[in-house]
Amino acid sequence: MKDTQILSAFQELNSVPTQVQPQRALVFDACQMGVMLRAVLFVEAAVAVVVMFFVQGYMDWIVRLSLVTGGALPATLAWLLVGCASKRWLARTTLPVQYLLAVALGALAGLYGCGLLWISGLVPQAPWVASASGGGLLSAVLVAALVMRAKGRTPANTAARLAELQSRIRPHFLFNTLNSAIALVRAEPARAEALLEDLSDLFRHALIDQGESVTLAEEITLARRYLDIEQVRFGDRLRVQWALDPRADSALLPPLLLQPLVENAVLHGVEPSASGAEVRISTARRGSNVVIKVTNTVPAGPGEQGNGVALRNVRERLALLHDVQGQFRSGLRDGVYQVRMEVPL
Repeated sequence: MKDTQILSAFQELNSVPTQVQPQRALVFDACQMGVMLRAVLFVEAAVAVVVMFFVQGYMDWIVRLSLVTGGALPATLAWLLVGCASKRWLARTTLPVQYLLAVALGALAGLYGCGLLWISGLVPQAPWVASASGGGLLSAVLVAALVMRAKGRTPANTAARLAELQSRIRPHFLFNTLNSAIALVRAEPARAEALLEDLSDLFRHALIDQGESVTLAEEITLARRYLDIEQVRFGDRLRVQWALDPRADSALLPPLLLQPLVENAVLHGVEPSASGAEVRISTARRGSNVVIKVTNTVPAGPGEQGNGVALRNVRERLALLHDVQGQFRSGLRDGVYQVRMEVPL
């Protein structure tokens, strides 16, 4: 099954908490593209509003805004660069210390921006105190907003993990797997043992705490386990194709992200079709990004429509981990359904 045409269509369309805790305790990640964009837009919007209080017309506002931006923009970028460079060191400090350092860094950035304007002669008298106070205040508000956004990860990840756990222990899936193992015990004991091992791995991954992210290679291994189980059940009706790029294996994904997409492909493509379906999982590195696609043929006719819970969970968790750098698309075209994700490497 080829998916190049589909892709062009989309273009239109308990154990060791001490080791994981430092990364989770980071109040904000200044290295993320989304954080950089939000910081620049937030500071620029604040500057634009403040300048309105000291102008007498539209053109005066444009001139003064350009003048203040000449100091505010470099100061914001300096704040982001220092925050990104000291990311690992900040993660080892306590949360109150991180808040304090972020505000202090904002004050220093304000002084830096004021100094640039004063040295260049754009301001006759440098407002040092006001610049430091403004930089610290903007930094505090920005960090508070980023922290509130980060807190949204906990309920979203918890809900997604519960949904995936529930999908794995659905009675019919569990019973079908056990019945398949029983049927193989006498005729093919080795296959029966492998089937039960795959089922055990699925439950183990669903129950353990894997942290905020895992590699694409780990997600592919888990997806193979699931498809091996379903291969015993569906036989020739399930036709799986893999097109994997080893250079993409180190890309980071939220845990349990790929398997529900593969499960959806089996549930809506293979199960309702008497002749079965083709399922294709492909990965490719493209520059500094990785493209992941899960594609499956679907039977003709109306078929059973899902409620989209799995897709929503995948989309939200991908956005929480990679922000604007993570892309998610899905759609049906000419009897082929495809989910396409793009993440930074």
